[in-house]
Amino acid sequence: MSMILDDFLVKNDRGLYCKYGNFYLDAIQATDQVIVSHGHGDHVVAGCNRVFCTAPTAAFMVHRFGRNAGRAWDIHAYGTTFSINEVAITLYPAGHIMGSAMVLMVYKGIRYLYTGDYKLQHDSTCEPANLIEADVLITESTFANPAVRHPDPILEINKLNETHFPILLGAYALGKAQRLTALINQHCPQKEVLIHHSVLPFHRIYEAHCSIDWRYMPYSRKAMKQQSEQAVYVVPPLTFNSYLKAKNVIKIFASGWMNLQRGNDMALFISDHVDWQDILTTIAHVKPTEIWTLHGDGSALLHHYEGQIKVKLL
Repeated sequence: MSMILDDFLVKNDRGLYCKYGNFYLDAIQATDQVIVSHGHGDHVVAGCNRVFCTAPTAAFMVHRFGRNAGRAWDIHAYGTTFSINEVAITLYPAGHIMGSAMVLMVYKGIRYLYTGDYKLQHDSTCEPANLIEADVLITESTFANPAVRHPDPILEINKLNETHFPILLGAYALGKAQRLTALINQHCPQKEVLIHHSVLPFHRIYEAHCSIDWRYMPYSRKAMKQQSEQAVYVVPPLTFNSYLKAKNVIKIFASGWMNLQRGNDMALFISDHVDWQDILTTIAHVKPTEIWTLHGDGSALLHHYEGQIKVKLL
């Protein structure tokens, strides 16, 4: 009977490597073969020879890197199985952003599930996370802290209804900005969403890959100067920081990180990652024999499951 391979995934200078399939997961340097979980900048790299991912992730990468995004593309829909050498691969929705995927790797009968970044909260702009059983769960641990509990995003977005001043809303250009647009449209319908020019291409890619009924307009400095009391200017972090001294606007940054709320006029805790309870829920559904943690501090999980499930910090 096959056993879990402790070295199935190892970290090196190019990222997380599977020697049994000779591929990387979310490589940090250009390599021969890479499976990309999603299109955020800290999970993608230009110049790889062969890229395995979903169609939206490929589109995000091409937008970021142009012709150097990848030399050969293996595009796969959720739920379809393909092989890289002797490892069988299936992508499942991760619920993080559009196109984000959990990666199930099966080798010699053992199931290894790499989550990438994921969330369990509802998000109308992407497929909900699909939690499947696996022997090993390789989970992100960005907010793997028992003290962290993400609030209801609907209660959070309704805070925007409490002000009648223009709102400067900082958000990451990919994923968060689209989710905020949909949330504001649904729960703050009187608000006018204006999107920064660097965010617009990601909205367009979303529209090209799925049917989304949302309302927004391109942001401009002229619109900013007019300062309609119902305007919400959705801008990326650099632009948000450049307006720190702007007057007559409410400055808000949408994030699960406490440090990004300091100094703003209002806190808006909307995260696209799992919190502590969501990780526990994931583990209950996946039923792993072992948990391997990435992207954060997994020590709280190590202590929580001591004597129950083996936890390894990658």
